[in-house]
Amino acid sequence: MRVILPSLLLLSGPAMAAGLDGAALSLAWMLPFAGLLLSIAILPLLWPRFWHRHYGKVAAGWAGLLLLPLAALLGPAGVAAQLLHIALQEYLPFIALLLALYTTGGGVLVTGSLVGTPATNTALLALGTALASVMGTTGASMLLIRPMLRANALRTHKTHIFVFFILLVSNIGGALTPVGDPPLYLGFLAGVAFFWPAQHLAAPFLLCAVLLLAAFYLIDRRAWAKEAPEANAISPRRPGLQGSANLGLILLVVAAVVAQGVWRPGDVTILGERLGLERVLAILLFAAIALASWRLTPRRVHEANDFGWAAMAEVAKLFAAIFICMAPVLAILQAGPMGAAARLVALTTDAQGQPIPWVYFWLTGALSAFLDNAPTYLVFFNLAGGDAAWLMADGARVLAAISAGAVFFGAMTYIGNAPNFLVLTMATQGGVHMPGFFGYLGWTCVLLLPLFGLVTMLFFI
Repeated sequence: MRVILPSLLLLSGPAMAAGLDGAALSLAWMLPFAGLLLSIAILPLLWPRFWHRHYGKVAAGWAGLLLLPLAALLGPAGVAAQLLHIALQEYLPFIALLLALYTTGGGVLVTGSLVGTPATNTALLALGTALASVMGTTGASMLLIRPMLRANALRTHKTHIFVFFILLVSNIGGALTPVGDPPLYLGFLAGVAFFWPAQHLAAPFLLCAVLLLAAFYLIDRRAWAKEAPEANAISPRRPGLQGSANLGLILLVVAAVVAQGVWRPGDVTILGERLGLERVLAILLFAAIALASWRLTPRRVHEANDFGWAAMAEVAKLFAAIFICMAPVLAILQAGPMGAAARLVALTTDAQGQPIPWVYFWLTGALSAFLDNAPTYLVFFNLAGGDAAWLMADGARVLAAISAGAVFFGAMTYIGNAPNFLVLTMATQGGVHMPGFFGYLGWTCVLLLPLFGLVTMLFFI
């Protein structure tokens, strides 16, 4: 605190008078965000009981460490305005959509039983990867995580199964539509055509999906060979479906997402913040869908799914702090050549001032792994000009690089994309020994970085 607070106060007051002026922010403003990330990475490993009980307080502490010096410069009213902006423009739309998909996905019960053989697990991962672009990475993850847990309940060697689940179902599978992953949804709202991602990301998506599924099958076959006979003790029963009303609600969520890109009835002002009416109505609709799902789903379905609010609460609390602490980081990036990250931004163009697709892919990706991938996408979208019509035509390779970087690299860490944390929490609650933050990063570096290098050479150079 004694080091961070004076460093942040080096910023001049007038520069902050109108809000977070990225051109006037020093790199010291990134320290609370770095501290929050390190807390998420280290504390569950060193003091798991403390983290489980107090993660919300830790997250709030880092947010407060940013807000205190901000209050010294902007005053209480200025800080309240910043928090209101983050809440209305960013956090509430994000958490409302996540809540609707979490609740509806948790209200669908896939009955019967499967044995978690390599072939069965690979088929489930392939199904989830395909569904992710139709019902969103969160919806697909919530629908299939419980059947995957049940199918592998008697297995000893199963950590890799849920690592690959995060890679494929919770991230890469969402690359083909704006419904699939939040970054593409933001691009859709900014004017990118609905089917543009499917046309331009299909090839890199298929390459990543096929190679990862093949790698998973080989790894899982070796792990299966080490299992005791009891792992095959489950008697397979024909799958069925309960809670089918939630499938209609999921379709309603998808329809609401699509509607926000094509229906623009005008703006409304809420507590001084201008919001599109379609976004306000979508937030209310998502909340209503979550409530309807909770009321309509039979208790036996929730009990069979081990449905609870702990995973959602953890994501909501941690991402509230993440959104607050990463605000100055995004402001610095948005300042472009005028900000403290000017040298980083300069890497995106060549000597003639033309954008370099492969650099956009890796920079968008690297930051999407540690900042939430949705706002990171928007930063680089605007850095590339922000003109959807030009980016879809002459700038297609640049837009494809930004889109693929945000979606694919969201799998690199547990915080790159919201479903990652949900799957982590639910798998842990289901008895799976999941790797810690750095352990998971080790997995993704080995599995994904060579793959992304291949994607770079084939599509973005």
